[in-house]
Amino acid sequence: MKALALLLVLIVAKLAMLAGRPIQISAWTAIAYLWQDVLVAIVFGMFERLFERFNAGRIACWIIYMALVGFVAINVPVARVLSSSLTWQMLGATRGALLDSIRHHATVCNLLLMMLVIVVGITFPFLHRRSSPTHWRTSRLFLPSSVLFAALIAVGPAATSHIDTVGMDRNAITALATTLLPRINANTEGMTTKDWRKSPITQQDGEEDLSSLCGAATGRNVVLILLESAGARYLQVYGANINPMPHLTEIARSSISFRNAYSVYPESIKGLFSVLCSRYPAVDTDAEKYSSIKAPSIAAVLKEAGYHTALFHSGRFMYLGMEGVVANRGYDVLEDAGAIGGNQESSFGVDESSTVQRALDWIDGLGSGQRFFLTYLPIAGHHPYDTPEPGPFRERTELDRYLNALHYADESMSALISGVRERGLEERTLFVIFGDHGEAFGQHDGNFGHSLFLYDENIRVPYLISAPGLIKASLEVTRPISLIDTAPTILDLLGVTAPNEYQGLSALQARAVMSLFYTDYSLTLMGVRDGGWKYLYEMESGRSKLFDVVADPEEARDLASTHPDRVAAYRTRVCEWASAQKALIKGVVNKEGGE
Repeated sequence: MKALALLLVLIVAKLAMLAGRPIQISAWTAIAYLWQDVLVAIVFGMFERLFERFNAGRIACWIIYMALVGFVAINVPVARVLSSSLTWQMLGATRGALLDSIRHHATVCNLLLMMLVIVVGITFPFLHRRSSPTHWRTSRLFLPSSVLFAALIAVGPAATSHIDTVGMDRNAITALATTLLPRINANTEGMTTKDWRKSPITQQDGEEDLSSLCGAATGRNVVLILLESAGARYLQVYGANINPMPHLTEIARSSISFRNAYSVYPESIKGLFSVLCSRYPAVDTDAEKYSSIKAPSIAAVLKEAGYHTALFHSGRFMYLGMEGVVANRGYDVLEDAGAIGGNQESSFGVDESSTVQRALDWIDGLGSGQRFFLTYLPIAGHHPYDTPEPGPFRERTELDRYLNALHYADESMSALISGVRERGLEERTLFVIFGDHGEAFGQHDGNFGHSLFLYDENIRVPYLISAPGLIKASLEVTRPISLIDTAPTILDLLGVTAPNEYQGLSALQARAVMSLFYTDYSLTLMGVRDGGWKYLYEMESGRSKLFDVVADPEEARDLASTHPDRVAAYRTRVCEWASAQKALIKGVVNKEGGE
């Protein structure tokens, strides 16, 4: 009885999640979206039949049933916003730092939909008990309904491969359960020997050689700025018809501008690991485990070379295991919102002006002529896109709020660079400025935020290298690079040898290589940017997507069916890369952790 009620709850929740969304209609649609709901109901029904013979079992069934109803209800607004019920990885992110974002989405509509699911879950079992059919009717219906449900479950995975559900075929329970389990097997084949970034299709000649700059910045200070949630598509310097970051636009006039820079992972913490240590993170691996990986960070390399090192973060190191990524990485000073304080505080951190002033105070505390490596991690740009003062864009949509947040980040970045200039250090400093990942606003179905998909709005970021007095004009580089290339590129500019452990490559070298990226926040997605081609692979459904992003920058025309050989080659490459990287990270963690 409660199993049938749970099925109804799951169906009502699914309809609430899908309301207003475009849905691909075919003979497979209903099966694709409902088979997992039927599966959960049957499993719960088996549990119910087993334990309801006992008084304690009946009480336990009611407790579990109501807990499931509550969890399903909570997931309705989550899925409506993010196109995914809570996964195990997402649960790890729902900490105090996101309270402001949670409050922002506690709308009347979302609360009413949650209440609808709860009311259905409470009332249906009692209504069903009053109007339940006689035993003979139940018996007559049991066999055909069981056959129907079994067939639905058997055909379900095939239906999902025919319908692009964007992961919305999962319900709150299966989304959590499937992401709790390992999703990819570690494989040591080619782990340390294969050149994963070499294209399996075409071997292109090197383009846009910048090797003349190798060592050109020797002896300079370094300021590394990771702009939070800054997507390239929203910036005038990258072709947008608006200019939310005018200071960045001005900096680009005398900088190297990489037009196709890609995050390794569309989330700040694992992305930061790839930047600092030039190592790929791995599928199914929590950020906390990266503390065991002793690959020398760029801060450690430069400290060994005589630099003073510091990292200032307007957010909080406790978020998503960030402390494990930055601690013991060669920074003399590590300060976050708790240490910095500020004029304004939010659940996510403090105002940028306080962080910038703290960084400049640290520079002032260094002796004259002392070289420094400064890392600045702002939070401006993160949802809910709050700013201390109104920005230049009229706030009618979430995108408008985001643009104002980028403008605030731009002002803060400019204040830091101006502070370096006022201290007479500008022409003795190398500035490396880029977005840690992008931000999506529904450019593709269900794609909001940054963590769950791999379209260009999620992972293509601005990337500028500025060396005042050395780079005097705009230089645009179109070949793809990866944020994992940051550390070796900076070291190449400084004339410092990069560690052998680095998996990234110096972007100064004229090599045509692919950018590799993945996300496992919800669906397990992997992909590459290879010249003008962009490939995406969804592991759960086995679906591939292929785009010519030069001719189709909006990634609107999937060409996978017309290029089967290219798709097969890319699919093999990303799957092998992900398995090998998991083996590499797992092996290092086990060794260093003494497991």
